[in-house]
Amino acid sequence: MSLDLPSIRAPERQLQPAPEDRLAALERVWRRFVDTEALLKRGGRVAEVTPTHYKVRGLSDFARLGDIVEQRGQAGTRRGEIVKISREEIVVAPFERSADAGIGDAVFRRGPLAVAPHASWRGRTIDALTRAIDGGPPLIRGDDASSAALTTPGAMARQRVGTAFMTGVKVIDIFTPLCFGQRLGVFAGSGVGKSTLLAMLAGADAFDTVVVALIGERGREVREFLEDTIGDSMAKTVAVVATSDESAMMRRRAPDTAMRVAEHFRDQGQRVLLVLDSITRFAHALREVATGTGEPPVARGYPASVFTELPKLLERAGPGAEGKGSITAIISVLVDGDDHNDPVADSVRGILDGHVVLDRAIAEQGRYPPVNPLSSISRLAGKAWSAEQRALVTRLKSMISRFEDTRDIRLLGAYQGGVDAELDIAVRQVPLIYEALAQSPKDRPSADPFSDLARHLKSKMNADAGD
Repeated sequence: MSLDLPSIRAPERQLQPAPEDRLAALERVWRRFVDTEALLKRGGRVAEVTPTHYKVRGLSDFARLGDIVEQRGQAGTRRGEIVKISREEIVVAPFERSADAGIGDAVFRRGPLAVAPHASWRGRTIDALTRAIDGGPPLIRGDDASSAALTTPGAMARQRVGTAFMTGVKVIDIFTPLCFGQRLGVFAGSGVGKSTLLAMLAGADAFDTVVVALIGERGREVREFLEDTIGDSMAKTVAVVATSDESAMMRRRAPDTAMRVAEHFRDQGQRVLLVLDSITRFAHALREVATGTGEPPVARGYPASVFTELPKLLERAGPGAEGKGSITAIISVLVDGDDHNDPVADSVRGILDGHVVLDRAIAEQGRYPPVNPLSSISRLAGKAWSAEQRALVTRLKSMISRFEDTRDIRLLGAYQGGVDAELDIAVRQVPLIYEALAQSPKDRPSADPFSDLARHLKSKMNADAGD
């Protein structure tokens, strides 16, 4: 019996893949093995576990501080960060709420955390590990997974700061005006109105992108803050969230992630506003991680490494290199017990380019934002004020100072009009100035605060003259 060979082989020729399919298959194989970590994973074993850390043996020769590791145990796969390396073992701080590890669990080194921001991240909410937490689609990763050290310009490579902008908050624009690339601290105790002021500043129209880092915030307030307080500005905002119930490593990592996102958009030539709330809780996370590795405290329970990490983070903000954009940073500082000489507050105040003090006594009087203009300073105000505005602000501060210094005397009834002409002017006008500076998030942002102040004073004076 003869066989029709062509008829048998014809189907085989039809099953041959197209040339482009073979190339695609070859590319998949190449991508699978191009990474050495896919061929060889260096690992070790858990040797000791504490509530906040665990120790691993077998990785000391390959580990680097800041590397991410992957721990595999009964609870599944967990990730952590290397925070201490010794000759025999490494110490890992987990990203989970507790060190869910067991003796003998395998731990593999994954390398540094890659942060690859993309333009599509605007309008999204992510966690410290750049995972979407807003229920939206998976994030698109950019091509430049860069480290902060590579993107921070040197001191002589930075642009000079000199262009002012309007925040729309009258008391800020008059007494502590800001410039692009400036770093301003908002110092306040708990419950004084700090978050509300930050949201008002985040709504400034002068910026292309806003990055908001919420560190140690209450979980129930995050969504309200982003949807209600930030509101329409959320479309150009990237929010990085690490709530108070998350691990110290997540709260420690979140500001770095937010800064890397801001640096990405700055290098695209954009003007970026970074709002970090709060640096104090970041310092608390640093303290928790450092004390877990055995570092001794040196100032009110804070180890020395805390005061090393603060300038490393904050100095990354500011003007970019020539031809790049800038990062304007608004940093909130939660002063414990309203003590503005707290070690963290004192250290941060020396790093930043100005500070705004929110006074609890002013808030108790119902004046919002409760900014104390006498205690607030902008080191770059001279670049924003004209000569006439500088003279006016000096005059306003002098009047407010006289008014506040004589408050007790006036309450006792010892004040008599006509004795001190300057005091008489202060008594008449300072309450009107306070009225003009009052502003809520629902009020329209002020495009010209000096003119608004002048119109308010003139209308009140005319009304009093008519009476």
